Amino acid sequence: MEFKYERKINYYETDKMGIVHHSNYIRFLEEARCRWMEHQDFSMEKMEEIGITIPTLEINCKYKYHVTSGDTIIITPKIIEFNGVRMTILYKMIDKKTGKEVIEAGSKHCFTDKTLKPINLKKNYEEVYIKFHDLVENDILYK
Repeated sequence: MEFKYERKINYYETDKMGIVHHSNYIRFLEEARCRWMEHQDFSMEKMEEIGITIPTLEINCKYKYHVTSGDTIIITPKIIEFNGVRMTILYKMIDKKTGKEVIEAGSKHCFTDKTLKPINLKKNYEEVYIKFHDLVENDILYK
């Protein structure tokens, strides 16, 4: 089942021209990814409690259409690569009212311990690895 994160744009997130400041889109992606993880019952807080952090290695963002205060966006994150050490997520962000694609975006992440040393989930946190693996294997994230 596809996860969708819906978010209304706040006035303070806009710039002098009245459109969302470009830096805020990155925050919106992070919000969507964190809510998706909560929805899968492994929130960032739960991950940190068991000793896993998920730093961002890379963000790519191509701006295609602007949104303004009061608009609502819908963000759909989709894991396209996962190997137990790293994952890549693509995000579909659309303007709810117009259906237009707002940005093309992707992020790359790795799994680390609390000291930021890379870890292999399959070897060190098999239960977490299985959750991610099953989501990808069962094609749940791709529908």
